[in-house]
Amino acid sequence: MSATVRQAWRATLQLVVAAATAFGVYLFITVLLITAVATLAVVGAWMLPETVTLIRRIAGAKRHQVAAWTGRAVPEAYQPIEGTLRERLRIAVRDPGTRTDARWMLAYYVYGALFFLAVPLWPLGLVVDGTRCGLLRREALVLPLISRLADLDAHWSEALLEPSPGARLAERVEELTVTRADAIAAHGAELRRIERDLHDGAQARLVSLSLRIGLARRAYDSDPEAARGLLLDAQEQAEAALTELRHVVRGIHPPILTDRGLAGAVRALSAAGGIEVAVYVRGLEDSDGPRPPAAVEAAAYFVVAEALTNAARHSGCDHAEVHLTRTARGVAVRVRDDGRGGAEASGPAATPSTTGGSGLLGMRRRVAALDGRMTVTSPVGGPTVIEVELPCVW
Repeated sequence: MSATVRQAWRATLQLVVAAATAFGVYLFITVLLITAVATLAVVGAWMLPETVTLIRRIAGAKRHQVAAWTGRAVPEAYQPIEGTLRERLRIAVRDPGTRTDARWMLAYYVYGALFFLAVPLWPLGLVVDGTRCGLLRREALVLPLISRLADLDAHWSEALLEPSPGARLAERVEELTVTRADAIAAHGAELRRIERDLHDGAQARLVSLSLRIGLARRAYDSDPEAARGLLLDAQEQAEAALTELRHVVRGIHPPILTDRGLAGAVRALSAAGGIEVAVYVRGLEDSDGPRPPAAVEAAAYFVVAEALTNAARHSGCDHAEVHLTRTARGVAVRVRDDGRGGAEASGPAATPSTTGGSGLLGMRRRVAALDGRMTVTSPVGGPTVIEVELPCVW
C-alpha cells in the first residue's frame, strides 16, 4: 500500500506540473492571438519571431517534463531564428517545428487539465484502496489510476511534440551540410600534408640523389674513388627517399590495414608506442565475419593512432586501453588513458597539429566524414576517454 501511495503522490506531482504548464499555455494562447492580429496588421510583425521563440521554450520545458517521467528523451528539431526581420519571419512561419508546437498547444488546451481528474481520486482511493490492501489483502484499484493519468499526459505530449518528418529532414540536411564542409576541409588538409611531405621529404632527397649521381658520373674517369663515395651517398639518399615515400603511403592508407585488418594493425601500432597499451577486440577478428569497409577501418585506425600519440606526448600517462567492438550499426572505438586530462579544453591535443589531419579537430572531421560520432571526456586530472562510433553495413 505504501508503494502505491508513493507512486500516486509522484504521479500527482507530475500532473500538478502539467496543470501549471497548461495554465501557462492558456495565458500564452491569448498572447499568441494578440501577436497574430498584430502581425496581420503589419505593425506587430516583429513580435512573431519572439513569440515563436517563447513557444519553443514552453514546448522544450514540456519535453523535459515528459522525459523525466518516462525516461525517454523527446527530440526537438528547429531551424535557428536569426538574420534580418524578413528572414526571421520566414523561418518562424515556415519552420515545421512551429506547426508541431502550435498543434501541441491547441491539444494541450484540452487535455492539460487531467490533474483535475486526479483530485477526487485521492479521497476515494484512500478509502477504497485502504480497505482493499489493508483488510482484504488485495491490490490497489483507485490510486493507480492517477499514475495512468500521468502516463496519458506524457504519452499524448510525446506523440504531439515528436518532430515531423519535414523537420527531421531539414535538421539532417543542415547536419550533412556541416559534415560535408568538414569532410572537404579534412580532405584539403590531407592533400596539403601529402604535398608538404613529398616536397620537403622525398622530393628533396631525390634532387640530392640526382646531384650526387651527376657528380659521380663526372668524376668517374678522373677520380674513381671519389665517384664510388658519391655513389654510396646516392644509395643512402635513395633508401632515405624510399623511407619517406613509405611514410607518405602509410599516412594515406597504412598497408598493414590491408594485410592484417583493423585488429592486427591496432595491435602492431600499440606495440610500437612509447607507453603500455592493452588492446581488447570483440567481433573484429578475422574469424568473426566480414571486415568493415576500408574507409571505416582507416578512420578507426587513425583515431587510435592519434589518440595514442597524444597520450604519449602530452598526457604524461603510463598506461592506455584500446577497445574495438563490432556493433549492430558499425564499429565502436574507445581509447582511454590515465594521463592528466584536459585534452578537450586546452593543450596541444585540442588543435590540429602540423600534420594536418591530427589533433582532436582532425579526428572529429575524419569521423564526421563517415557520418560517425565522437565524444571526448577529459576532465582536468584525467582520465581521458575518446569514444567513436563509425556506422557501416555488415
